[in-house]
Amino acid sequence: MSGIVTSNVFKASGVIAATPGGLDWSSAVITGSTLSAETGRGYFINTTSNACTITLPASPAIGDQIVFVDYARTWATNNVIIDSNGNNFQGEPDSYTVDYSTAGQSLNIVYSDATKGWLPVSDDAVADVPVAPVTQKGIFAFGNVGPITNISSLVSSSGVISADVTGVGTARQQCMSASYGGDKAIFAYGTTGSQTNIRNLVNNSGVVAADATGAGTAKSQGAGVAYGADKAIIAFGNDGSYTNTSNLVSNSGVVGSDVTGVGSPRGTCAGAAYGVGLGIIGYGYLSSGRTAITNKISSSGVVASDTSGVGTVRGGLDCAAYGGDKAIFAYGDPASTNLVSNTGVVAADVTSVGTYPREGIGATNYGGDKAIFFAGSGTGVSNLVSNSGVVAADVAKVGSIRQNVTGAGYSFNA
Repeated sequence: MSGIVTSNVFKASGVIAATPGGLDWSSAVITGSTLSAETGRGYFINTTSNACTITLPASPAIGDQIVFVDYARTWATNNVIIDSNGNNFQGEPDSYTVDYSTAGQSLNIVYSDATKGWLPVSDDAVADVPVAPVTQKGIFAFGNVGPITNISSLVSSSGVISADVTGVGTARQQCMSASYGGDKAIFAYGTTGSQTNIRNLVNNSGVVAADATGAGTAKSQGAGVAYGADKAIIAFGNDGSYTNTSNLVSNSGVVGSDVTGVGSPRGTCAGAAYGVGLGIIGYGYLSSGRTAITNKISSSGVVASDTSGVGTVRGGLDCAAYGGDKAIFAYGDPASTNLVSNTGVVAADVTSVGTYPREGIGATNYGGDKAIFFAGSGTGVSNLVSNSGVVAADVAKVGSIRQNVTGAGYSFNA
């Protein structure tokens, strides 16, 4: 292909309209911090790693056109700055600052004359972001039923927990779990009495695979969180002492090596996805005692520094996504409930519902936009969470009473 789009420009309405000559689109995505733009060209600008300053041509002619597109929807994070190079931009001299900082934005500019200079034909953002399908079912696995166990329990798309499923893999407790690959799950690490780094993958039918060799330092008591469209991260925990290292999980379920830690080392924390491709891990035990601090996870799996705690300090809780783009921390000891907005803001305490306090509780999303909390502190009850974040009363136990169990979502099919 030549890379030339003939007889097309973007109207302000977003409709493609005819223009003589067309645009010659750059075959390379622009990732650098500077670009000297040429007239008659289109550019895909990727600001994932840095902002980009675009210098426009010094001697444009009337009707000259250039188009810029937010390639990775990252202009809101790292913006695009326009240097009009001695010419006016929308009637203002080039001493004015012109920047574009909206995710998904595209900018189509045309040179008019010396008075107005460059004028945007359109500078609209594409609001409709492709959204990955959401998991419909959940699985709880491993934990402690008196002895340490490897049994699992499946959660239907309507929040019904199955009877015990015969265990696969090494019996252990305090694992870390998360969805990965969009519609599958992983249970990794944990303790058999000794810390381990083995992992068990769960396919999109809810079948747990045999042990696979792990990666990174053996640990337990951390948190697993899905991020991006199809990957996961396992972070924090106890490897003999509390740690803040993390391990990324690829979209094929491969666990990466240790990543140097960010945030306060702690264990018995919890986490879940929120927003679009983002995650949060919070609460737990520091070496000095319980905490309520949180750490956000970016859409590329980077752990942010500590955010001051909100709500009751506690450990042994769990967290799950709900409402499509929000999360909920609940239970633990002492018990409380804290909702997380789609921008990652943790709300003040809401009084717990049902049996509490419960430590070693498990949680997962189900039904696309709801959540469920299960077991903990020697119980087998569960509590459903609506898509508006309301926790329901106890549902009688199904299967074995257990604690130190973890859960994750799987399957796009109800």
